[in-house]
Amino acid sequence: MNDFSGVRLGIFLGVLLACAAAERLLPRRKPTAGAGLRWSSNLTLAVLGAVLVRLLIPFTLVEAAYKVEAARLGLLNQAPIYFPLKFVLSFLILDLLIYFQHRLFHWSPALWRLHAVHHTDLDLDASSGVRFHPGEILLSAVIKLAAIAVFGTHFLAVLAFEVVLNATSLFNHANIRLGPLDALLRLVVVTPDMHRVHHSPTRTETDSNFSFNFPWWDRLFGTYRAQPREPHETMALGLSGSRRPEELGLFALLGRPFKRTS
Repeated sequence: MNDFSGVRLGIFLGVLLACAAAERLLPRRKPTAGAGLRWSSNLTLAVLGAVLVRLLIPFTLVEAAYKVEAARLGLLNQAPIYFPLKFVLSFLILDLLIYFQHRLFHWSPALWRLHAVHHTDLDLDASSGVRFHPGEILLSAVIKLAAIAVFGTHFLAVLAFEVVLNATSLFNHANIRLGPLDALLRLVVVTPDMHRVHHSPTRTETDSNFSFNFPWWDRLFGTYRAQPREPHETMALGLSGSRRPEELGLFALLGRPFKRTS
């Protein structure tokens, strides 16, 4: 089955370049360091994660969803549901799953060791949207596979969700000044200003704004925080105990979850 990998990659690269261009034209913050090493580390983490998933899981999420639907497995396949409704329900289920997965990775000390790699970035830009430890990328894929099997999400919704999730992750980490448009956009999508609060080293702010696509889950479950205590332009980012350059290189990030101090 064709899972449109080329189309997905093309959309990802297009959104990445668009966000990078917008960051040059309308930056929200002044970077604290050069982007070269950060971008190379962040993109390398993403590539390693994709390779790890491909090596250990012999099929894509879209292929899994197609096979589950063909076998009439999963809750959504137990009753006749018209495609538009099934598509919407599938997308919402996956988005809610990612919200709770994100909360779980903050709540569990063991999972936080992996997720903390994402939070060590001292600047935020589009490349931060793919800065995840390969172990977290693999675990996330396994969690989504389990959800596909349990709920029987439509394979086209899975494809759309993966494309949108990648795009919104790039967008809501981007260093873009939206001005008054932010208040309007965050009614339907997580904006950079909304997500930047989540990257504060202050724990009460770190443990807020967990959504990636739709911002509604944070409002519904009481984890929404509109603004940080410090101004966006000057607020600290990253983790308080991980600010030295030797702790932020690629190999240090890969090994971080396995250190006792993580």
